[in-house]
Amino acid sequence: MKIASQLNLLPGNSTGEKFEKAKELGFEGVEVLGRGMLEDSSTVGEYLKFSEKTGVRVSSICAGYRNYLLEESASSREKSRGDIKALLKIGGELGVTGLILVPLFGAPRISDLSPYKSAVELEKELFLSQLSELVESAEKNNCALLLEPLNRYETHFMNRLEQALEYCEKINSPFLRIMADFFHMSIEEVSIPAAIEKAKRWLAHVHLADSNRILPGMGHTDFSSGFKKLKEIGFTQYMALECGVPEPKEENLKKSIEYIKKAMG
Repeated sequence: MKIASQLNLLPGNSTGEKFEKAKELGFEGVEVLGRGMLEDSSTVGEYLKFSEKTGVRVSSICAGYRNYLLEESASSREKSRGDIKALLKIGGELGVTGLILVPLFGAPRISDLSPYKSAVELEKELFLSQLSELVESAEKNNCALLLEPLNRYETHFMNRLEQALEYCEKINSPFLRIMADFFHMSIEEVSIPAAIEKAKRWLAHVHLADSNRILPGMGHTDFSSGFKKLKEIGFTQYMALECGVPEPKEENLKKSIEYIKKAMG
C-alpha cells in the first residue's frame, strides 16, 4: 500500500513546492483536484514535470466535472458525461489509477413516479444506463472510473461499498472500480474490514480521514483493522489523505504519516 495526499493539503506556495514537500514528508503519490483542469491544460504538463522531478506519482483525480449524472435535465447529464470523458483522457496522460466519481450529492433531483417506480429506482436505472458509455472511455484512456460511496448526510445515493459493488458487477470491467473512504465507512458500514472484504475484487483506491474528518490519528477510527484487511486482500494501490489538516500543518502531517505507518504494521 502506498501513502498519498491530496495536493492542496500540502504546505507550499506553488505546485512545485507542494510536490517537493510531498517527497520530503514521505508521500509516494499526490491526488489532484479535477476542478479547473479542463479550463487550464497547462496543469497536466506541470504535474508531469514535477512528478518526474520528485518521483512522486500523480495517484488519482478527484472529481472536477460539471453537474452530476443524476441531474433532472438531460443537457446537464450530457455536460457531466462530456467532462468526465475529458478528465478520463487527462487521467490517462497523467497515468493515474482513476477518476473519482460521485453520481449525486443531496436528495433526488428527478421526479418520483410511484407507484410505477420510486425516484431511487429510476436513479439506479439512469446511472447504469450512462455507465457503459463512460467505461468505454475509461478503457480507451486506460484510466478507471472510481465509484465513491458517501455517507447519508452528503447523499442519499450509494452510501456503502456493497452498493457500488452492484454496478461494478453489472458492468464487469476492470475500468469501473470502487474507492473506499474511511470517513464515510466509519459512518455507514457495520464493519469496515467486512465491507472491504466484500468489495475486494473491485477496490482500487482509498481515502483517509479520521472520524472527525481531519488527519488519521486525530479521531477515533480504527484504521488498524481496515489496513490489516487491505493487506489480506492484496491491496497495493494508493491511500490518499482527504481531510482537514490543522496547524501547524507540516508537523501534524508528519505525525499522521507516522501513525498511518504504525497502523499498517
